[in-house]
Amino acid sequence: MMLLAALAAPAPAEEPPLAIAGMGSFHIGGRQAQVSGRPAREVVLAPGARPIRIDPNGTYWVEGLYAQFHHPARRQGQVPLLLWHGGGMSGVVWETTPDGREGWQHYFLRRGWSVYVSDAVERGRAGWAMSPEIFAGEPIFLSMADPWERFRIGPGPGSFRTRLANPGSQFPTEAYGQLMAQMVPRWTTTDAAQLAAYLALLERVGPAVVVAHAQGAMFALRAAQARPELLRALVLVEPSGFGESTPAALAALRSIPILALYGDFIEQDPRWANIRTRGTDFFAAAQNAGVSLEVLDLPDASIFGNSHLMMLERNNAAVAARVQDWLAGQGLWRAE
Repeated sequence: MMLLAALAAPAPAEEPPLAIAGMGSFHIGGRQAQVSGRPAREVVLAPGARPIRIDPNGTYWVEGLYAQFHHPARRQGQVPLLLWHGGGMSGVVWETTPDGREGWQHYFLRRGWSVYVSDAVERGRAGWAMSPEIFAGEPIFLSMADPWERFRIGPGPGSFRTRLANPGSQFPTEAYGQLMAQMVPRWTTTDAAQLAAYLALLERVGPAVVVAHAQGAMFALRAAQARPELLRALVLVEPSGFGESTPAALAALRSIPILALYGDFIEQDPRWANIRTRGTDFFAAAQNAGVSLEVLDLPDASIFGNSHLMMLERNNAAVAARVQDWLAGQGLWRAE
C-alpha cells in the first residue's frame, strides 16, 4: 500500500531567492444563510470537558472565496495573475508539486507577476457550509485510484492497482500519496456561488490575467463573458467545461486573448477525447466570432508525457515557460 510518507527535502533551487514586496490573504464574496428546524445537541469539545449545548439553527456566512497573494519586489507583469484550481482540488495545486518542487505560483512570481492563488467556494480554506441545508446534495470524494486512472497518469481503469503509468509519464508517481493528501470534497450544486465569488475577486483585484485549470476554466470563461472589462487574458489548462455559446456571449470574449493547453495521452481515453472535442467545438465557434484564441497541444510543441495535471509534473517549468512566452507576446509583461 502506498504510504503518505514524508519526502526528502528538494534540492536547492537554481534560481535566486525570491524578493517579495508584500504578501497576505483575504476572504471575499459570500452571503448570509439561514438554518432552522434542526435539533440542538450536547457536544464535548475536548476530552474531560463539560458538554456544551450546540444549536445549529441561526445565521451563517457562506459561499465565500479565499485568496492568498504575493507581490514581487520588481513587478514586470502589467496586471495581477490569478491561479484558479480545478474540481476536487484547492489552490495548493499551484504552490508545490507532490515531489516537493516549486509550483507555478513561484514560477510566475519569480518573473515579476503579482500572483493570487484561490481556494474556491467549498474548497480548502474557503470552508464548507452545512449540507444539504446550504450546499444541496452530497459531496463527491475521490478514491486513491480515481486521479491515477481518470487524469491520465495511468492508462485507464485498473492501472492504479499495479501502479502502471503511461509510457513517458511526467507525473512523479513516487509522490502520488502527496497528491491524494491534498484532494478535497466537491459539490455539483455550487456553480452559481463559485462564479459569483470569482467575480467578486476580479472586481477587487482586476483587471487581471486568469490561469485556470479544468473546472476552473469554465468559471474563467463565464466570468470573462459576464465582465470582460475585468480580464486581460485567459490561459485555460485542459478545460473540462466551457462558457456560453450564444453569439452575444462569444462576442464578449473578443477583447480577451485566450490560450488553451492540452497534454498527452488524450486520444487513448474516450472520456478525454470527448472533452477535447467539446473544446474544439467551443473554440472554433469563438474564433468564428472574432475571438483571438490559440490552442497548444503540448506534444505538438515537443513537450511530451503530460497528464491532466501538467502544473504538478516534472516538466511543469517547461509548460509554464510556454505560458509566460505567450503572455509576453500579448504585451502583458515587460522584460528588464
